[in-house]
Amino acid sequence: MMEATLKSFAQLVNIMDELREKCPWDKKQTIESLRTLTIEETYELADAITEKDWKGIKEELGDIMLHLVFYAKIGTEKSAFTLQEVIDGVCEKLIERHPHIYGDVQVSGEDEVKLNWEKIKLNSGKTSVLSGVPKSLPALVKAIRLQEKSRQVGFEWENKSQVWQKVEEEISELKEAEEKGDPDLIAEEMGDVLFSMVNYARFLSVDAENALELTNKKFIHRFNEMERMIKEDGKILHNLNLLELDGYWNQVKQNR
Repeated sequence: MMEATLKSFAQLVNIMDELREKCPWDKKQTIESLRTLTIEETYELADAITEKDWKGIKEELGDIMLHLVFYAKIGTEKSAFTLQEVIDGVCEKLIERHPHIYGDVQVSGEDEVKLNWEKIKLNSGKTSVLSGVPKSLPALVKAIRLQEKSRQVGFEWENKSQVWQKVEEEISELKEAEEKGDPDLIAEEMGDVLFSMVNYARFLSVDAENALELTNKKFIHRFNEMERMIKEDGKILHNLNLLELDGYWNQVKQNR
């Protein structure tokens, strides 16, 4: 099994070498031109995961793997790094950060593994527990990662009831800001509400990003169904008032 996998990976590397040498499009690409495409492929993988589309997941993983090999090829051309150095680097990192597997460290469970991970990163030159969170992450995903990171060093509420109290406190502060009519303060308090809701989702073992995306997909489906029903009735969407639209919406919800 391993031999077959290594053979397939070697074929991918060889194909990349040939494309870079012979294909006009592949020859033209740079790390900058690939960046947007890689982000797009990552979101396509995320969509497939949300849909639990295993066939799609397999396909998107292949596309991302191609991008990884592509970046390594360009890195080699620039004498910056090789594919082997990339692989060796991540192997060394995994071994270093799992002393409970490759050393004599004892751990009691997942939380201690994560705590050791953060300690090792700080000892290796990281200046902050939060420094590993990419600046360019979407805000909702970044909130999740920031909370997960801070949790690993014990900066965490004890139970979900405390988190919900914080949610209610932030909602109250948002209402106060709304009454004052200060746009900047309203935006700040809205951010606090959203951040605290992400925290509450974590305590419910819910992936806030995925939950919101599922709701987005549900809304799109229901809205499209509403448009279809309105068209079948010979009516025009823009000519209907809110009460009429709400009637169609409720029909869609009943029909699921």
